[in-house]
Amino acid sequence: MDTPLHLFVYGSLRQGFQNPFFDYIKNHFTYVADGKVKGCLYDLGDYPAAVPGPECRIVGELYQSKSRDDFNWAISQIDDYEGLHPEEGETALYRRETTTVYHPGGETTAWIYWYNGDTAGKPVVDSGDVLEFVKRKNGSL
Repeated sequence: MDTPLHLFVYGSLRQGFQNPFFDYIKNHFTYVADGKVKGCLYDLGDYPAAVPGPECRIVGELYQSKSRDDFNWAISQIDDYEGLHPEEGETALYRRETTTVYHPGGETTAWIYWYNGDTAGKPVVDSGDVLEFVKRKNGSL
């Protein structure tokens, strides 16, 4: 199986967050469509955390790498941003896996960053939308 060249982002790397690292996404990936994945968002207090699971849906954006040759380098930069390579003795906060993204054009296999910690006892973010969650929390919705 070929390595997927797609990336699904649901949090701070979405367009609406105005994160400076989003410029990196725009330079190396092309927006494909809004989409959803099977998983749940949990309210950890400071931020929501996404974990895979069939019972909820998470809203986000699907991107495709602009260059097959540069994909591994580009995704490794996002791995660093997401903290996939912690210091010795520490656990990574996220892990990168493939998932199915459901979008208006059908289904696409894409990379996603799932939360790697414990969500037991944390409330579910029913909307599945990090942007909406942050806006509500900040009182701008």
